[in-house]
Amino acid sequence: MRRLLPYPMMTATLLGVWLLLNESVAPGTIILGGVLSLATAATLGVLDLPGGRFRRPQAALSLLGVVLVDILRSNWAVAKIILRPGGGGRVSGFLRIPLDLRAPYGLATLACIVTATPGTVWVAYDRRRNTILLHILDLVDEQEWIDTIKGRYETRLMELFE
Repeated sequence: MRRLLPYPMMTATLLGVWLLLNESVAPGTIILGGVLSLATAATLGVLDLPGGRFRRPQAALSLLGVVLVDILRSNWAVAKIILRPGGGGRVSGFLRIPLDLRAPYGLATLACIVTATPGTVWVAYDRRRNTILLHILDLVDEQEWIDTIKGRYETRLMELFE
């Protein structure tokens, strides 16, 4: 059964999203969505994705709360920068941050968090040195950014994925 349907939950979720997006449960929509969902799951089965375990749902909820608060706070800060141009001597720049996190899914989650937060963009990851390069819109204090990434996100992600 696992060979025929390697990711049953993902297949069902994709089919559900397909039906929601099409706003229809017509037989043709269900068949097309089912075929696309099965094809997607089969493709992922061939890719040989790295194994990973999701641990501690409570820690995931804590991380979600921290990220949502940070996104709201960052939206406010970026809006102030945009609406008051030339005020405050803001400097944007690049910052390389060393990481202890090595789990592929943890790194992918960190990339999503950083990029979803307004004012920051994940630019590159150096696997040999295990560092990330970020572009930060308001780079006032480099150490504060390093402490934020490592303390608020990396430690929680390591708890979840390593």
